[in-house]
Amino acid sequence: MLAHLTVAELAEKLQKKEVSAREAALAALEQIEALDRKIKAYITVTADEALAAADAVDARRSKGEKLGPLAGVPMALKDNLCTKGVPTTCASKLLENFIPPYDATVVERLRQAGAVMLGKTNLDEFAMGSSTENSAFFTTRNPWDTARVPGGSSGGSAAAVAADEAYFALGTDTGGSIRQPAAFCGVVGLKPTYGRVSRFGAVAFASSLDQIGPMTKDVRDCALVLNVIAGLDERDSTSADVEVSDYTAFLEEDIRRMKLGIPKEYFAAGVNSEVKAAVRKAIDLLVSLGAEAEEISLPHTEYGIPVYYLIAPAEASSNLARFDGVRYGFRAEADNLLDMYRKTRSQGLGSEVKRRIMLGTYALSSGYYDAYYLKAQKVRTLIKNDFDRAFAKYDVLVTPTTPTVAFQVGSVSDLLTMYLNDILTIGANLAGLPAVSVPCGFAGGLPVGLQFIGKPFAEGTILRAAYAYEQNSGLRKSKPPIAAGGERHE
Repeated sequence: MLAHLTVAELAEKLQKKEVSAREAALAALEQIEALDRKIKAYITVTADEALAAADAVDARRSKGEKLGPLAGVPMALKDNLCTKGVPTTCASKLLENFIPPYDATVVERLRQAGAVMLGKTNLDEFAMGSSTENSAFFTTRNPWDTARVPGGSSGGSAAAVAADEAYFALGTDTGGSIRQPAAFCGVVGLKPTYGRVSRFGAVAFASSLDQIGPMTKDVRDCALVLNVIAGLDERDSTSADVEVSDYTAFLEEDIRRMKLGIPKEYFAAGVNSEVKAAVRKAIDLLVSLGAEAEEISLPHTEYGIPVYYLIAPAEASSNLARFDGVRYGFRAEADNLLDMYRKTRSQGLGSEVKRRIMLGTYALSSGYYDAYYLKAQKVRTLIKNDFDRAFAKYDVLVTPTTPTVAFQVGSVSDLLTMYLNDILTIGANLAGLPAVSVPCGFAGGLPVGLQFIGKPFAEGTILRAAYAYEQNSGLRKSKPPIAAGGERHE
């Protein structure tokens, strides 16, 4: 089935003219038509635009023109990435009718590489959540079990890739929002080093934490997409002027003498026993391939959640101040300007977004800034220092991606429990490090994620480790039962 192919497999067939870009786009659109009523991965499907773009690729290929590395490959974009002429809603009533006049840098680069956009995927409103239940429009479902969440906030992108409704997708990761849904949906998700990929055109949540990254069916596809989207962008002041490698060159199975650090804090109470067992088994496989593994300590790990939930809401409070009903987006009717501001935000924003804005505003307020926000930044430095010490000795840190597998829709009502879903992913964001999640088995028929964390700009190293594991695990072709040919794993 054409929709089951990876990016690399499809690109090869397209280059050999065994299939056309139109056929690939139609295969993905047919999968969306067949499955998305149940999964609800997409907010917007751009079928006509996708077919027109695919036809343009086919026309150029027939003329023998030089094409980009992703020419004709259909993909999806998280709906907080600006797309010229196509709604960018952030899954919020506030931006329900917002149509950007420009493309985000990552979107520009994908278009230049020839990728074909299928549509925009669902997320937690303004990327604030861990389950995609906080969308203003609908809840996305996990393709492995539609009674369960796909994770968040990039749940729509993860579900689309898992169900073969896109060959790859982009997400954003502020505290785990690529890796956590990738783990829940059994796909590969990479958060690059802070500054590795331009954030220009991504609707900001927390500017010192946000990163855009790929969500793919396997590790090779992750490297292929990262090759296209990585690199300096003068429009983003946080974009790093660091040379972009060919990440596919790192994909080899030889990890002999690679030094792996296993942080004991990432296996503490709260991590499901079956998740621990699957990850321990994966580490044993890595050791059997010649890697050297040793238990280590990252002693400030326990402070990650409170630090994150002070810094991220504080930055969100500042970033979301622009949504006032004056320049764009939803505007409430009111008799005066102050009431218009108040009603626009109260009617246009969901409860989770309001909660985080209030928390962040409080942390930044006079009399509390030093006690909360400034102290959180100091502890953030301690967390980063833990990683720096570890990477003085180890090449890669290996951990579970999430403490549990995907949970039932509506089953987590306690906010602290929901926030703890990100406890194993937040550290990489606070320290600005690259991290990738790959499937490493199943617990009760649901995917478990294995996380590799690397040194700054060492995406190639973590992809190498992830690729070696993937190629030897026997899990690469696992599909959810909702997709044709899928088998359920117990």
